[in-house]
Amino acid sequence: MEIVEKAAAGNRLSIARLLTMIESGTPEGLDALDDLYSKSGKAHLIGITGPSGSGKSTLVNRLALELAGEPSSEIKVAVIAVDPTSPFSGGALLGDRVRMRDLANRPDIFIRSMATRGALGGLARAAGEAALLLDAVSFPYILIETVGAGQSEVDIARLAHTTVVIEAPGLGDDIQAGKAGILEIADILVVNKSDKPGADAAAHSLEVMLEIGEDLRKDSENPAALRWKTPILMTSALNGEGITELAKTILSHRAFLNDSGEWEKRSQARALDMFDRLLKEKLFENWQGHADSDAYNQVKNEVVKRQLSPRKALNQLFS
Repeated sequence: MEIVEKAAAGNRLSIARLLTMIESGTPEGLDALDDLYSKSGKAHLIGITGPSGSGKSTLVNRLALELAGEPSSEIKVAVIAVDPTSPFSGGALLGDRVRMRDLANRPDIFIRSMATRGALGGLARAAGEAALLLDAVSFPYILIETVGAGQSEVDIARLAHTTVVIEAPGLGDDIQAGKAGILEIADILVVNKSDKPGADAAAHSLEVMLEIGEDLRKDSENPAALRWKTPILMTSALNGEGITELAKTILSHRAFLNDSGEWEKRSQARALDMFDRLLKEKLFENWQGHADSDAYNQVKNEVVKRQLSPRKALNQLFS
């Protein structure tokens, strides 16, 4: 397709149109993904997650500029900024474009805002496919900013090669990152807003929790294997402090992934995760197309009325 060729050549409008097609699930967009799949697998996917108010968008703005370096016409950095969808209106503000206005006039930086559209896990449903497209059209760095992280919003760890978890002092929960699942996904921990009171205390709390986690893992890990020690960095994205060190640490983590073989493992896991998700969707779609709608509706009605448990209802439908 002509649009695929233009996107592969770095045409921003074609890339944007393809992303819209992919989000909408059009046949043209899905065909484009098929055509481009073999060209993917080279980009460094960097996940940025953390609670609301930690300054993720400001940090992503600074980090994109740092990774891109001097302005040029060559595409360098893509940003996928995920915003939550309202559970009431179904709309999304997509305000990251406003917060990242410093990037708007850079021809080598591409920004795409995406709404979760009800998807759980902190990511938009099509985020993986969007990252695949941007990878295939030769962006070497792809930053993926999630919505505010909670205990279950850890999907970014399955998508990214490097996951950066952001914390900040004064959010009312000094151990937010220590909650189940969040601390474990961090390849790099960042205490942002380090110029605020309580930043050192937040860093110390994270350090203690990391040490506890290391002690718990000692018995189960191969001591001879290469292991990455999660660093804790201090940044003030608003003032631009610590961003250069963060970029260097991300690149160091990439080198570790290559040296240890983890890069290939994570890339394979991401491909299989996408395959499994699409398989489940396809199986459900095919089942719905052949299911007895009357029986399906009757079973759902019995579940709602608590006349039948969900497990028994499924057994009845598939018997």
